[in-house]
Amino acid sequence: MNNQMFCFQCQETAKNEGCMIKGVCGKDAPTANAMDLLLFVVRGISTITDTLRKAGQPIDNKVNILVNDALFSTITNANFDIESIHTRIDEALVMRETLKQQAATAGVALPNLDCLTWTGTRADYEEKAKSVGVLAEEDIDKRSLKELIVYGLKGMAAYQEHAARLGYEDEGAYAFLQYALAATATSDLDVPALIELTLKTGEAGVTSMALLDKANTESYGHPELTEVNIGVGTRPGILISGHDLHDMEQLLQQTEGTGVDVYTHGEMLPANFYPAFKKYKHFVGNYGNAWWQQREEFTSFNGPIFFTTNCIVPPAANSTYKDRLFTSNATGFPGCKHIDTDENGHKDFSEIIEIAKTCAPPTEIERGSIVGGFAHNQVLQLADKVVDAVKTGAIRKFVVMSGCDGRQRGRSYYTDFAEQLPKDVVILTSGCAKFRYNKLQLGDINGIPRVLDAGQCNDSYSWAVIALKLKEIFGANDINDLPIAFNVAWYEQKAVIVLLALLYLGIKNIHLGPTIPAFLSPNVVKVLVENFGIAGIDSVDADLKKLIG
Repeated sequence: MNNQMFCFQCQETAKNEGCMIKGVCGKDAPTANAMDLLLFVVRGISTITDTLRKAGQPIDNKVNILVNDALFSTITNANFDIESIHTRIDEALVMRETLKQQAATAGVALPNLDCLTWTGTRADYEEKAKSVGVLAEEDIDKRSLKELIVYGLKGMAAYQEHAARLGYEDEGAYAFLQYALAATATSDLDVPALIELTLKTGEAGVTSMALLDKANTESYGHPELTEVNIGVGTRPGILISGHDLHDMEQLLQQTEGTGVDVYTHGEMLPANFYPAFKKYKHFVGNYGNAWWQQREEFTSFNGPIFFTTNCIVPPAANSTYKDRLFTSNATGFPGCKHIDTDENGHKDFSEIIEIAKTCAPPTEIERGSIVGGFAHNQVLQLADKVVDAVKTGAIRKFVVMSGCDGRQRGRSYYTDFAEQLPKDVVILTSGCAKFRYNKLQLGDINGIPRVLDAGQCNDSYSWAVIALKLKEIFGANDINDLPIAFNVAWYEQKAVIVLLALLYLGIKNIHLGPTIPAFLSPNVVKVLVENFGIAGIDSVDADLKKLIG
């Protein structure tokens, strides 16, 4: 193929086949190719660290952080800044050579792979990138499984970074991530072995989500039932988007007493559920909806916007807010100021605060409130009430509608599905998929809201905890015997690791939409259908019959 690039890692990929000229996300070909090269070098690093660990050699934690960051920075809609990707490649090449020297000193033999031996300068990056991307693996089924694994690792890396920023790390999780990356660097594994590695990636994903859950709850308390304001105040504001609660904490601390309010957007909405943040009187609530609506909502917000993580929609050419858009961590966008973290994990938000003071207050786009905070601890406090509702027939079924939102018109399916659910069915949600139905007036069942929002995409872990607890309470032999159906939306790689985690836990008959991932080959889809009951979505009426009965 004579492509300028090739990427099919997200749900919006062109024609559900692959972006070959420019990413639908807005990423240009040179940046996408640079990301391929970064992953190529990081595979080489991982091959060395995996070999060193097997020889009993220690690995500096700086290597773990570098590999983790490389994966996170290549997630869809996270980083559009080719300079920052090139800088990461520079650092990775230096790190790789240091590790090779460590192996030589210890007498540890390394395999002869291009990702370990290739050397080049920035002048060589563009040409080399053309030969090391997704299509370098010619076997379509191996390619499919390798990419499924790598995308799961990207999601896992995102969760591990958030936990690490709160001081929670797991050497075993880092080691698995690098072991799996090393396995994708060669063609040694056959399809059955890659399927086995895919499930192991799901297992590691559960470990990473549990680690982040522990980090968040021990740092900020367990999410609790919360009524979140979606209106606006009268003072200037800063809008914070993404997933990183440590950044949220620092921003609230530094804006206190400044006359500037703080609002969440998109995936940061669940920050409103944590007890530790409720003490800040200038934390007003949530402004807007899912990530893909940000062009309109960032314009009307009037104040600065701070991205802690993905998802960035490239501002339009005539944007009025690009000069007040800031990035951090794995994110980046050309022409936008990047807020760095110092050696103590601290960020200085003074520039953002001073800009905010000069801005008009947010323009009101809606009024009222939405309810959330139903992570596992809160739901288990209601366990008796929930179990009684199930036993008496007041609740017939739960349907997990977690995952991602996106721009595709077909995603209106999820709003229609939620609206047409029988009144005795409860929705369990997490991730930005919730924005398709969390403002509908669906009522409650015996005081239990019909939409239980656990939080961010990583909080899908809560549904696994809750399902396992219900299995115990009801004495079920199999988790699939519970009255729980799965109708999950996906967009990017953090949803992929959630899916793999569910498969590892043995959950079957998951409906996945709005499209089956382009990176899954027909044979791999067949395996998922036959062994796990994975299915795509149909019409709302047909799926209601299949999932609810």
